[in-house]
Amino acid sequence: MTLKTALKMTAAAASLAILAGCASTSALEEVRLTAESAQADAAEARSMASQALNTANQAQRDAQAALQLSEQNREEMNRMFQRSMQK
Repeated sequence: MTLKTALKMTAAAASLAILAGCASTSALEEVRLTAESAQADAAEARSMASQALNTANQAQRDAQAALQLSEQNREEMNRMFQRSMQK
């Protein structure tokens, strides 16, 4: 191989290496963007889960209050029934 041929081959190899480096950088950028998108999706899902938990907790408190009120009403109705039966 002549010196000219060797230099041409070296230049071609260097060009390919640079292009491969750009492709790698492009691929890394794509991976970074995908990871950032996944993090944003996870944060949104976490926020939605937190809101759902708060809603469920409120529903639980409302159900407890309704049950307590129902039990009070039943006791009052029983007392009223007993009083009416005594008369």
